[in-house]
Amino acid sequence: MNTLLVKVREHHALGLPFVLYGLPESDEIVALFQNDQRTYATRDYAEDGFVLAPFVSADPIIIPEKHSERVVIPYSEKIERQSLIPASKDSREKQDYLSLVSKARKSILEGTHSKIVTSRRKSVGLSHFNLSELVLRLFGLYPNAFRYVWFHPQSGFWCGATPEVLLKTRGKEFSTMALAGTSRFSEDEKPSWTQKEIDEQKWVVDAIADKLQSAASVVRVSKLKNHRAGSLVHLRTDFTGIFKKNGNNLTALVHSLHPTPAVCGTPEKRAKQFIIQNENYDRTYYTGFLGPIKALTNEATLFVNLRCLQIVNNEANLFVGGGITADSVPDAEWKETQNKLQTMLQVIAPMLSNID
Repeated sequence: MNTLLVKVREHHALGLPFVLYGLPESDEIVALFQNDQRTYATRDYAEDGFVLAPFVSADPIIIPEKHSERVVIPYSEKIERQSLIPASKDSREKQDYLSLVSKARKSILEGTHSKIVTSRRKSVGLSHFNLSELVLRLFGLYPNAFRYVWFHPQSGFWCGATPEVLLKTRGKEFSTMALAGTSRFSEDEKPSWTQKEIDEQKWVVDAIADKLQSAASVVRVSKLKNHRAGSLVHLRTDFTGIFKKNGNNLTALVHSLHPTPAVCGTPEKRAKQFIIQNENYDRTYYTGFLGPIKALTNEATLFVNLRCLQIVNNEANLFVGGGITADSVPDAEWKETQNKLQTMLQVIAPMLSNID
């Protein structure tokens, strides 16, 4: 592990692109170290590598394997989460988000939307930045999530631990999921879901099912289940299926699914327009997607970029959000985002200066 961390630090110091990632439940870290500073993009996913795409449609950046050194190392160390970290003392920050949620709810009640996913960016100061410590904490804290550390001169430095699959493909088969609703995980009791959260999940499921019909000849839908993600638990429904014969499998389905109703809303175009006009910041790669692809076997493992942060100079930008429906309560939505902040605050806890 020490050899890998030295290489990560050296690559970062030289401004060369790299990515480290670990699949859920995997005891391996895979790394790609690009050997030049060029920005490669992919439109048809026709080469092996690791892709990162933004929330607003654009060709993903790819770190191509043919221009990189690939390293795989075993890693199974576990780190315990600390007690809750205070997430915000800024009353104006809270009022801004409450106002955004209220505006989204008003638009829904007027019949313009069924659901809008609102989000916010929380910037926290760092007393220092230790890249090796960040890598060890990220991969040790969340073994059940898809974990990644990404750097590219084009996009900057990002890392995350996301619970949500956008799309998995292998040959003619694919799988995806609908993830909505959020509650704190407790060992002692099952989560209690409100009708608002159950309805929200149903809208996400219905919207994804409609999108899959255009690319699939067979679609199977699982029963509703609980899905633990660190200190949180969500509602989850799984989809599996088979692509239509002679379909443009991966490209068509990615374009159809992204962005999902779980990160945008429904109807998609109107929800996206509301987000762009009202959130007052650019999501960039938050709620985009990322993951490894293998063109020869038509294989991809793509995840929605949730529970993530971006490092800019001596600050960390953390991104969180939630699905707003007609039954949403603004104060409860604020609390949900505060809970979601814990995921990445735990990663950078030793580096934090005072949180405002």
